[in-house]
Amino acid sequence: MSNHNDTSFTDKQLRILTLYSEADTERLAEQLADLLPSGSIWLAGDLGAGKTTLTRYWLQALGHKGAVKSPTYTLVEPYSIEQGDGTTKPVYHTDLYRIQDPEELSLIGFDEYLEDKNALVIIEWPSRADNYLPPPTLFIDITQSVDETRQVEIRLSKVGQAQGLDLSLLKV
Repeated sequence: MSNHNDTSFTDKQLRILTLYSEADTERLAEQLADLLPSGSIWLAGDLGAGKTTLTRYWLQALGHKGAVKSPTYTLVEPYSIEQGDGTTKPVYHTDLYRIQDPEELSLIGFDEYLEDKNALVIIEWPSRADNYLPPPTLFIDITQSVDETRQVEIRLSKVGQAQGLDLSLLKV
């Protein structure tokens, strides 16, 4: 009888990548844009780990042409990205670092962003409201090493697994 542990992951469900340069970050963002055009992403990492940089490249890979501002003080930076087929892709880049009470999200209409099935919602510092937020599609955790490289752990949630996403396609 084999022992299957629910916490074990396959290459399709978990990837740990090392980013040696900003160009590596850009390549990863392009692959993530192809893999996951919509859903909720929980993006974790210390201050300065590269969360906003990854998000900027991700937005650019989706077709955004303008500046990408950190949502540290605004909580949410919305983007409407014109797609090649004439449709508009809604993307919400959020930073919950400054939030005091997760109920604040309800007051600003955050639930509407999450309910939009076409939207991509990238959430920095999700731990500040993890009891409020619904499960994400994808967890991304960035750790900066002493040598300035970044270890990126990308893990599918049960939601992402149910969508049949395959993280083994991610290569830097």
